Amino acid sequence: MPTSAPTGTPPPLTAPVPAAFRHVLGHVPTSVCVVTATTDAGPVGVTVGSFTSVSLEPPLVAFWAGTASASAEAIAGAGRFGVNVLAEDQQEVCAAFARRTPDRFATGDWAYPPDGPPRLGGAAAWLTCDVEGSVPAGDHVMVIGRVLDLAAADGPRRPLLFHRGRLVRLDRAHAVHAPTHSFGWWDR
Repeated sequence: MPTSAPTGTPPPLTAPVPAAFRHVLGHVPTSVCVVTATTDAGPVGVTVGSFTSVSLEPPLVAFWAGTASASAEAIAGAGRFGVNVLAEDQQEVCAAFARRTPDRFATGDWAYPPDGPPRLGGAAAWLTCDVEGSVPAGDHVMVIGRVLDLAAADGPRRPLLFHRGRLVRLDRAHAVHAPTHSFGWWDR
């Protein structure tokens, strides 16, 4: 039964405190990626948990990094970056690039293509992108990239995920296909 519209002005909403914001949004699982670039000073990289596709035409992706991250600033300024989607057995790589350690690239099996950013061997997937632009977003910056090249790993490489403040793996028993209608737009 419909109810009548409320009378009066609704109470003003207040912004959530950071801890509550982090707790609630922690319920949204995210991929874990290491974004890399080659600069005049050498290779740089940073772990990000906010990476997504943006557009199919043109092929655009984006990642978000803290405005205080010198690595993210160097990556955005490099003009070209790589996204290495970490596989479930690459937690050490995640940790190395999430901390301020002097030689992050000592962890993992890295290749250094002459015309591209560092690429992590064994990653679940990787992309090479030209920087299309960046947008300030609160205490983060969104870096948009035009995808030039990409590939997924051969074989069953499952991604590493971040959920509820922890790194987690997909459990084969829980990763069961849920019957739904076809997403025709996905198959194009």
